[in-house]
Amino acid sequence: MNDRAGRRRARRLAIGTAVVLALAGMNGPWLYRFGTAKYHRYQINKPEYKAENGKWEIVDFPKKYRQNTIHAALLRTGKVLLVAGSGNNQDNFDAKKFDTRIWDPVKGTIKKVPTPKDLFCTGHTQLANGNLLIAGGTKRYEKLKGDVTKAGGLMIVHNENPDQPITLPAGTKFTGKENGRTFVSRDPVVVERATKVFDQQTGRFLRNDPGLGRIYVEAQKSGAKYETGTQDNYRIQGLTGTDARNTYGIAQKLALDKKDFQGIRDAFEFDPVAEKYIKVDPMKEARWYPTLTTLSDGKVLSVSGLDDIGQLVPGKNEVFDPKTKKWTYLPKVRQFPTYPGLFLMQNGKVFYSGSNAGYGPDNVGRDPGIWDVASNKFTKIPGLSDPNRMETSGTVLLPPAQDEKFMVIGGGGVGESKLSSNRTRIVDMKADSPKFVDGPTLEKGTRYPQASILPDDTVLVSGGSEDYRGRGDSNILQARLYHPDTNTFESVADPLVGRNYHSGSLLLPDGRVMFFGSDSLYGDKANTKPGTFEQRIEIYTPPYLYRDSRPSLSGGPQTIARGASGTFTSPQASVIKKVRLIRPSASTHVTDVDQRSVELKFTVSGDKVEVTVPRNRNLVQSGWYMLFVDDDQGTPSKAQWVRVP
Repeated sequence: MNDRAGRRRARRLAIGTAVVLALAGMNGPWLYRFGTAKYHRYQINKPEYKAENGKWEIVDFPKKYRQNTIHAALLRTGKVLLVAGSGNNQDNFDAKKFDTRIWDPVKGTIKKVPTPKDLFCTGHTQLANGNLLIAGGTKRYEKLKGDVTKAGGLMIVHNENPDQPITLPAGTKFTGKENGRTFVSRDPVVVERATKVFDQQTGRFLRNDPGLGRIYVEAQKSGAKYETGTQDNYRIQGLTGTDARNTYGIAQKLALDKKDFQGIRDAFEFDPVAEKYIKVDPMKEARWYPTLTTLSDGKVLSVSGLDDIGQLVPGKNEVFDPKTKKWTYLPKVRQFPTYPGLFLMQNGKVFYSGSNAGYGPDNVGRDPGIWDVASNKFTKIPGLSDPNRMETSGTVLLPPAQDEKFMVIGGGGVGESKLSSNRTRIVDMKADSPKFVDGPTLEKGTRYPQASILPDDTVLVSGGSEDYRGRGDSNILQARLYHPDTNTFESVADPLVGRNYHSGSLLLPDGRVMFFGSDSLYGDKANTKPGTFEQRIEIYTPPYLYRDSRPSLSGGPQTIARGASGTFTSPQASVIKKVRLIRPSASTHVTDVDQRSVELKFTVSGDKVEVTVPRNRNLVQSGWYMLFVDDDQGTPSKAQWVRVP
């Protein structure tokens, strides 16, 4: 425990003891009537309490601006993009009511933005030009067993013609050779031509490997009598001649089972200056619940997700080129669960923490490790505690980013499991043989924890729930500051609002932290009442903003290249002890692979602070950053926006 944290704990204990002694002298009935909520509000608003613990405040937008926020990103304008899409609301989806808001946390203004597609459960990341890349979303909502009226499922279409692909329109009919039942496709599909296979030694032709297309089909009429129980080959109606001989479908069981969400291929850039979506080339694969991660060359990797028939994308990952606005497949496949925690390392490889937000087999792509995207080699990292409780865990690159230490926080069992973990696990990726070791434990098993890097090198860890989606009234109203230098947690003020599924947090340029969302499955402890989406925004003001003064920063260049320096002005330059370059967050589903805090070397002369940006492009990716300076008390300035080209 560092000295400052120890002094703060001692003062907090003294304050709490004084309160207990004061209340002890009061009579019981008065204490009962007064002692809970009212006195608590009084206590947490005392200056000395806020200086030790910080303060939480609720921002409740006017009713016409409220929405079910699923995604949030800090824009280079200092405003916050709040994206709901249909907001996990089937009625909104059916009505094509898709929502986006832009909130200015300084002016307090909020406005609606036209939303072109259902960007519910999309993926996003910051681009070098300051735009936000958004890809994927919802094509169809899930249907639970009992709500499905027409038998359906996955049809694999085969094309044995090596000379050309074939396109089948939506509404194509497939009739089983054995069962005689007819199913209809919901969407068009392009089936690539077959591949000729030759003997590598003799050059002799061996066979044609058919091209494959995946499509969702359903029965023409409702009822259980149209279900199938076994695999069958399907003749495609309307095809004749060579096409009829070369093209056919194969399906396993087509039934009234639950139908999962389906994804879309659409992709957009959000322009923070024009404040509008700009359509770019669609992805090769439809994706719902994907992760987008920036690679060493500035291209963006898109991984995992449910496709346009509700199946997990079978390891077909792709990259977006910001220059051409086009997507291309990676040459080799690698499968992950949805929303995997993927982070660019300083050597250009990608660290997979094992964190994910669900969907996918429990024995494929779950092990953490180092992924060399170029060669597709994957090296597992040992030592992970509670390895079967990594779903809905959070991962954060601890500050400063140069140390390349990651913390994995909490998590739960696969799917709707009641299991949850109170562990934190830390891995040093600069070690000769990286392995996980346990960090300080949480008080409770925690799914959906939020973690935000602060400019004083602490990490705010807050919220979550003990059970799946807050089941059993299990939201955790606790917050802690993690100190990487001492590997300890410090309790701070408790949040006012519970946050679980569909929630997130991000650091604001003034040093405060914004929290959004939460989507409890039930609204009571007995799990009998349906939950309601939490539309309120909550702001946490850390203790460092309740000190007597804070350093200021002004002037300086708006652009600093890697390896170059820039000079800023600060009247408090003589007491500056740290300079940090923090990448703005893009957060959803306990996944924020953008946030990182980079240490900058600096020199001081009079009221001038000269800062130098590291040369490593994998450490400092191209884009816009918040530049903070901290004084000798650990108090940060407000951020200056700086672009690294």
